[in-house]
Amino acid sequence: MNFLRSIFQGSVLLTALLLGGLTVSAAQTPTPGAPAKNSVSKNGAVITKSYPQALVQSGASLFRQDCSFCHGRDAGGGESGPDLTRSKLVTADVDGDKIGAVVRNGRPDKGMPHFDVSEQQIAGLMAFIHTQQNNALTRKGGRKGVDVADLQTGNVEAGKQYFEGAGGCAACHSPTGDLAGINSRYRGLELEEQMLYPKNAKSQVAVTLASGQTITGRLEYLDEFTVGLIDSTGVYQSWRTSDVKYKIDAPANAHVELFSKYTDADIHNLMAYLQTLR
Repeated sequence: MNFLRSIFQGSVLLTALLLGGLTVSAAQTPTPGAPAKNSVSKNGAVITKSYPQALVQSGASLFRQDCSFCHGRDAGGGESGPDLTRSKLVTADVDGDKIGAVVRNGRPDKGMPHFDVSEQQIAGLMAFIHTQQNNALTRKGGRKGVDVADLQTGNVEAGKQYFEGAGGCAACHSPTGDLAGINSRYRGLELEEQMLYPKNAKSQVAVTLASGQTITGRLEYLDEFTVGLIDSTGVYQSWRTSDVKYKIDAPANAHVELFSKYTDADIHNLMAYLQTLR
């Protein structure tokens, strides 16, 4: 937790390690000449499979051509795609049934296009991805992922007391209002990132004109010359900063101010409480 907190304190630009349908860990290229093995689950039974080296390498070539930009050269996560070596979907895949469907249909909601591939190409991709997953799961140490269970060690009641008291969270948030069901929207590390620095929080601004009229709305633009907002009717308005006075209410700032005040116990406990808000 000290490591996580140092990241958040050092920068508010967080590199999210995504969890959910596709989760995260580490991967390595398979050793040349060695057969690949992968454990998959079907109806609760664990099945160990080996894949021919030629099939794995054909899948590796196709993966690195079409998939590596997003998912990393070795399926360990890239520019915008998650690490497939800890993916629940990959773990549940049997002979490419789930991997093939995702590759062919894409995931438009997550920005993943569809690909027109043959059955043989799906078999190669499946063999390569399962090989990478097996390498990651059998290699000890070096894990770069965070499981949901890693963040479930706090005390719920202590977290609730911190939320309502010392943390000052209740001044802006409500467990039955804006935070209702938050653990259904964010899980694990993603939830902790939102707790420590809510990246989607919108700042509000009040602009006072020379006439004395005050216009409020969502802050849309600000530099040393211009301040702009979206007003309650959805219209964008802007002014020269030299001609007006303005006051910004940035909700994320309250979270940033807590960085130096949190103890490890505070973070663990607050996370435990937030995870009860389903």
